[in-house]
Amino acid sequence: MTAAPVVLITGCSTGIGRALAQAFHARGCRVWATARQAQTLADLVADGLRTAALDVRDAAAIDTLRTRIETEDGGVDILVNNAGYGQMGPLLDVDAEALRAQFDTNVVALHTVTRAFVPGMIGRRRGLVVQLGSVSGVLTTPFAGAYCASKAAVHALADALRMELAPFGVQVMTVQPGAIRSEFGNSASRSLDRDAAADSLYAAVADGIAARANASQEHAMPAATLARRIADAALRPQPPARLRAGGGARLLPLLAAVVPQRLRDRLLLRRFGLDRLRH
Repeated sequence: MTAAPVVLITGCSTGIGRALAQAFHARGCRVWATARQAQTLADLVADGLRTAALDVRDAAAIDTLRTRIETEDGGVDILVNNAGYGQMGPLLDVDAEALRAQFDTNVVALHTVTRAFVPGMIGRRRGLVVQLGSVSGVLTTPFAGAYCASKAAVHALADALRMELAPFGVQVMTVQPGAIRSEFGNSASRSLDRDAAADSLYAAVADGIAARANASQEHAMPAATLARRIADAALRPQPPARLRAGGGARLLPLLAAVVPQRLRDRLLLRRFGLDRLRH
């Protein structure tokens, strides 16, 4: 890495992304913070960070930003793919359009951004890609199937990429946060309210669906704490392949690994009210 690594972070308007921009900046990095609406980043500009509007689903905008960063800073040393959202609700209530949008943002867009910036890293024989996954991609829960599936896909892609980029000096770190204090729960609840079906088979357990949408805020770690841990790990000469932090970040994967499937299902059915639907 250079004395001042160039860091590009997606999804910086709120929450983890904004905290990441501040954490890397505090460590002397040259940070490019992006969000769909550039005006949400005005305070970061005042603090000396570089900002840009970026919709991660827009390949042309990604290429334009890549050219700008290469011109102004020589390229990206650390790419942090943070942008994403959670599509909540029973899978039978999630239509094809909503499912496609979840994967377009959380998976396809992440891959598109990675493909745009990694060739520059390969050319310099150094660099790091940080992929924001989730413990939800390790332990699948009811009423979050689309989101869990998208994060499981992120983990798989990151694992493959880590091995494929190793010969070229480029590293990959997957972050699997647990509960983090952010706007995620509010955003998930809004998507749930928007997509809720009045005639849903699960109307009687609407409280359980709402509980899953807000589960990320239970026993939650502050976003700034997570961001500091990610930045410190990313700036090591040998970053870890996987970083877990936040509420349940260790317990939930352990539950997925050691608790028998049938028992795990019973626990989750009870946790989110599905046991009340049995006849």
